[in-house]
Amino acid sequence: MGLPTPDTAHLARPEYASVYEPAEDTYLLLDALENDRAELQALRPAVCVEIGSGSGCVSAFLGQVLAPHRALIVSTDINAAASAATRETAARAAPAAVLEQCRTRFAQALDGRLRGGVDVLLFNPPYVVTPADEIDSTPEASAWAGGRDGREVLDALLPQVAGLLAPAGRFYLVAIEENKPDEIVRIMAAHGLAGRRVLSRRAGREHLSILRFARSPAAC
Repeated sequence: MGLPTPDTAHLARPEYASVYEPAEDTYLLLDALENDRAELQALRPAVCVEIGSGSGCVSAFLGQVLAPHRALIVSTDINAAASAATRETAARAAPAAVLEQCRTRFAQALDGRLRGGVDVLLFNPPYVVTPADEIDSTPEASAWAGGRDGREVLDALLPQVAGLLAPAGRFYLVAIEENKPDEIVRIMAAHGLAGRRVLSRRAGREHLSILRFARSPAAC
C-alpha cells in the first residue's frame, strides 16, 4: 500500500489562490521518491531542500518517505502565499515532517549555511515554454512560466546544484520534453553530476520525466 498524499485541502481557501496545486507533475515526483524509499532511508539524510515548494505537498511527502528518520526539510518559495501554504501543509503532516520554510529564490538565503550539505535536493521548476517576460510576472506565473524552452529559470539554478549537494547527495528534477532533458543531463555532467531519467509519464500533451542526479554514476 502506497504512502498517503499529504492533505492540501486548505488550498481551496482564497488566500491560497496563487499557489500551484498538486498535479500530475507533483504526483510523478512523489512516485519517484516512493520508488527510492529504501535508498533514501539508507542515505539517512540530515538536510533536504525543496526549491519552489508551492503547496508543500512534496516536502511533506518526503518526510513520510524518510520516516521514522527525521531529517530537516527546508522548503523555499518566492511566493508569500506558497510559503504560508507550505507551513500549513507541514503542520497537517506532523509529526511525519520536520519542515522549515524560507521565502527566497532558489536557496539564495540559505546557500552559505547549506553549501555542500544538502543530502536530497528537489525541484519541480516552472517548465512551461513561454515568452521571457512572463517569468515571475505574477505570483501564479512564478510557478509555471519557464521562458525559452521552459528552461530560463532552471538554467539559472543548474550551475549551483553541485555546490549545494553533499558528497552522497541526490538531486531530483521534474522536466518535460520541451525542456530537452538529455541536454540537461549533459549540462549537469559538465558540473560533475551524473544523471538519468528514472520515471516518465504522459499527462495530456505533456511528456513528464523525473531526472535524478548524483556525483557517482552508480547512485544516479
